[in-house]
Amino acid sequence: MHKKILLTGVNGQVGHALNRAFLMCSQSLYQVVGLDRNQLNLSDQAAIRRVVQALKPDLIINPAAYTAVDQAESAPEIAYAINAEAPRVLAEEAASIGAKLIHFSTDYVYAGNKAGAYYEDDVTQPLSVYGKSKLAGEEAIRAVGLQHLVFRTSWVYGAYGKNFLHTILRLAKARDALRVVADQKGAPTSSTSIADAVLDVLDAWQSETGIYHLVNAGETSWHGFAVAIIEAYTALSASKGWPALKITAEQVTPISTAEYPTPAVRPANSCLDCSKLRYNFSIAMPDWHLALMNEMLDMP
Repeated sequence: MHKKILLTGVNGQVGHALNRAFLMCSQSLYQVVGLDRNQLNLSDQAAIRRVVQALKPDLIINPAAYTAVDQAESAPEIAYAINAEAPRVLAEEAASIGAKLIHFSTDYVYAGNKAGAYYEDDVTQPLSVYGKSKLAGEEAIRAVGLQHLVFRTSWVYGAYGKNFLHTILRLAKARDALRVVADQKGAPTSSTSIADAVLDVLDAWQSETGIYHLVNAGETSWHGFAVAIIEAYTALSASKGWPALKITAEQVTPISTAEYPTPAVRPANSCLDCSKLRYNFSIAMPDWHLALMNEMLDMP
């Protein structure tokens, strides 16, 4: 019998990667109904309830989110509607039909002032509307009391969608130099790595419930990530037939957060420890350098 899965946000980075990963699985394992924002508007609670009750999935996976971090500062209502209220409604409807829920959250639930990597039970202290709305979503799911997994991830990018990888490459083709923040640290995490890990979790998921960190291994700064992107692109460009960049990695200048002010405050430390994921599900996340190369090999 098929395990029916409702997957939200299939046009987003993680949703797209998950949908593709499921398509590559044996069709006898999963029956996935993937919906985009036009098919399921997460700001419409009645629509959420209607869709879940009509489909009656065994599992809901919700990577959809309002991720415009800076815009959320001036549009908190829509951020909370999608990041906090929608997860609550999904959890309520899942509970009503005996389904499980997988939801995605963020490193932005932390203040980023810890010296080392964050563990799942460390104190949360979001600094932005986005972070506060995502934490509210986590708390709403937990309050419903159904079996669920919340995956906190960070610095998500991929071959598909709008993200830091594509922004850096676009700028590197157009500009003579780049300035990138170097005093925020974290783990760039590829959408493919996330999708692969989720499928592995589904194979092993029994009674576990709660929060897990899910990021690629290692750490760097946004500047370090930008340098790695340009170096990887340069190494692959000849074999892929890509046009040359205007700049080299040496022309990416490190700057401070203070030199690049934004409406939303970002955590200075976004490093997340994944030992709980490794212990409970036997999943070791690949190093971010390897994940980056694999994502870039997937680019046309």
